[in-house]
Amino acid sequence: MVQIKTFVFNPFQENTFLLFDETNECVVIDAGCNETNEHLELLAFIEEKGLKLKKIINTHCHIDHILGNAFLVEKFGVSSVAHKADIPLLERSNDMAIAFGFDLKKPPMPDVWVNHNDIIEFGNTRLKALHVPGHSPGSIALYCEKDEFVIVGDVLFKGSIGRADLPGGDYDTLINSIRENLFTLPDNIVVYPGHGEKTTIGFEKRTNPFFINY
Repeated sequence: MVQIKTFVFNPFQENTFLLFDETNECVVIDAGCNETNEHLELLAFIEEKGLKLKKIINTHCHIDHILGNAFLVEKFGVSSVAHKADIPLLERSNDMAIAFGFDLKKPPMPDVWVNHNDIIEFGNTRLKALHVPGHSPGSIALYCEKDEFVIVGDVLFKGSIGRADLPGGDYDTLINSIRENLFTLPDNIVVYPGHGEKTTIGFEKRTNPFFINY
């Protein structure tokens, strides 16, 4: 069974997720750690639990979600995973860091590019990548059918949706992504967003104001 540890990092209060199972293998999803104290907090948890970091996965490549990529790749020598459509965001990451006042070490390009329905594995765990563009061109959600959760980045929030007015975003595409690839999941699936608290697919289908007529 997968265990999920949530860290809240950087001034954007971004959710970084560390997933691990009974094999002690783990992945970090959306490494938003930027300051030394945030690096140390994440490392301390990995060391305390005796975990083996296998991959870094990006649900998307906006600056607040990739701040810790370079640190973790260098520290652990692991591969990073993303969707190719977000390459332009990675290429502009230094400009974005300057705009928001971050001292960023440029994140390396991912070693692994995923597509819709690709399976990402670690330990005994399988995560299905769902391509959910609209917030960014390469946004993905990570669905664990066995343990009944999905990590959605900034696509869907409790009572809201992600921004579609950033470069590469599109409102209609975002709405369709949620309807076709998230709201088709079972209602009991727990949703872990990139900011704020968790929710469920069923709750959002019933109450999210952006889908009141869904």
